[in-house]
Amino acid sequence: MPKMKTKSSAKKRFKLTGSGKIKRKHAFKSHILTKKSTKRKRNLTQSGLVDKSDVRNIKRQLCA
Repeated sequence: MPKMKTKSSAKKRFKLTGSGKIKRKHAFKSHILTKKSTKRKRNLTQSGLVDKSDVRNIKRQLCA
């Protein structure tokens, strides 16, 4: 049986926390920032957590 491979796209986008939750970054912060308010851009900077419904799929991709 071959080794399980981690999805490269998932390992670049997600991190596991100590308690087993999955951290993620917010989208829409890469370009076209002039029309977005300062408050909106500031809130997009902070990291968030992955929703409960997606955790199973992401953990499978991370082989965690």
